[in-house]
Amino acid sequence: MPAPLTAEQARAKLDRAGISIAEFCRAHELNKNLVSDLLNGRKKGRRGESHRAAVLLGIKLGEIPTASAMEH
Repeated sequence: MPAPLTAEQARAKLDRAGISIAEFCRAHELNKNLVSDLLNGRKKGRRGESHRAAVLLGIKLGEIPTASAMEH
């Protein structure tokens, strides 16, 4: 399993793909301020939407639970 990216690496990955933070947020239905906070180190991405965003950005290893998985 690859190591998680740093915030700088995640930002560079978006730049290489030509994707803005706003586009990334729209594509994954995330709050832009939340993603900015993660990339600037103001949030850790421990639970809920911040966890999901951190995993999608690649700055945290983890799983994104589905709604049905959380019901059990």
